[in-house]
Amino acid sequence: MKHIIVSGCARGIGEAAVRRFLAEGYKVTGMSRTDEETVRAKFGSDNFTYHRGDLSVASDRQALVAHALDTFGKIDGLVNVAGVAPRVRCDLLDMSEESYDTVMDINTKGTLFLTQAVAKEMIKNEPENGIRGYICNISSLSAYTSSPNRGEYCISKAGVSMITKLFADRLAEYGIPVNEVRPGIIATDMTEKVKEKYDTLIDGGLLPISRWGTPEDISSAVFALCSGALPYMTGQSLDVDGGFHIRRL
Repeated sequence: MKHIIVSGCARGIGEAAVRRFLAEGYKVTGMSRTDEETVRAKFGSDNFTYHRGDLSVASDRQALVAHALDTFGKIDGLVNVAGVAPRVRCDLLDMSEESYDTVMDINTKGTLFLTQAVAKEMIKNEPENGIRGYICNISSLSAYTSSPNRGEYCISKAGVSMITKLFADRLAEYGIPVNEVRPGIIATDMTEKVKEKYDTLIDGGLLPISRWGTPEDISSAVFALCSGALPYMTGQSLDVDGGFHIRRL
């Protein structure tokens, strides 16, 4: 039975990813900042274990990896979901260093160094059909789309895209594909605050597939990338965004 680590597992895309992997017979180690009782109540499976921690804190990342190994043994996959938006959306000219540091520490630095830690463990795995493990990062359409009222988030997700490419390059020799999913406008807690804005944009024709995306839309792509269905692909970005990325006249 394969074992996957999912950061940001308590809600939204992370929760959907955990549910999908459990349904497919995987063991899952989850991490978030939510209290353990709340998270365990969501999943209720012997194949799920949880470590509460902050992705931006080095000791929490190290403890997560140790807990995953102690509980389920070798790590076959990593899904980097954990991420935050700015607490307050504001003009780029007014963005504070505190907000920038908070977003970058979790979304970019945390993702980078958790990937580094897990990759070192995956390298020890015996390859199966040439593969030692899979890594999938959750980026965003904001990696390439300017939103000057949340610049720190855009910068952080552009950083995640480069993290994907760097690790894809570095880990290819060990048989560890590294790819990312770029969600579009997804119905989660993060977007609830701007629901009216996006409802209007979607109704006005912003997306070729004219609806909100769901966390399950993203978890389906994540599962494909981590299940062995696409072993000859690495360093790639999948736009799961209802066609937002298409340039149209």
